[in-house]
Amino acid sequence: MQIILLERVENLGNLGDEVSVKNGFARNFLLPKGKALVANAKNRARFEAEREIIEKRNAEARENAAQSGTDLDGTTFVIIRQSGATGQLYGSVAARDIVEVAGENGHKLKREQVRLNAPIKSLGLHEVSIRLHAEVSITITVNVARSPDEAERQEAGENVIDTIATEAQAADEEQAIAMAAAAAELDTSPEGDEE
Repeated sequence: MQIILLERVENLGNLGDEVSVKNGFARNFLLPKGKALVANAKNRARFEAEREIIEKRNAEARENAAQSGTDLDGTTFVIIRQSGATGQLYGSVAARDIVEVAGENGHKLKREQVRLNAPIKSLGLHEVSIRLHAEVSITITVNVARSPDEAERQEAGENVIDTIATEAQAADEEQAIAMAAAAAELDTSPEGDEE
């Protein structure tokens, strides 16, 4: 299906471009969201007549997105989750979780603006891209930790997963030494009078 784009669409084209897309993509996404018009003589004439208004509206939306993005760009959000000893989460952190924590901190986002290729499944600091407008993207940091204290340590640069592994190894070594000492004590203790 031939369409005329009413705004820039990633991997497709810019405002005013006439492109060919699959029918389902046009009918289910581009046309209902107001991102395109079906390319026919009537719509071409309409687009050319309204081109200046459409470009102005798009520029205003881009400026508003850039303005709201300055407050959000570089922000770090802490998300507390349970995990195993290796730092693997029992669940995951998805786009909706990021939208929720941003909303709690006074930033209004939509789920489709959060660009996660896959859900976050481990502890640590994760950079996430947020697309506020087709031409405006920012980056936030999601700090996934097991506790607020752990989140502060991660933000300070500590690799909490390595610390956990080191502490577990030290505890195992202490336990092994204690068990060896107990076994040695049993071996050296005087046995009862047996004859």
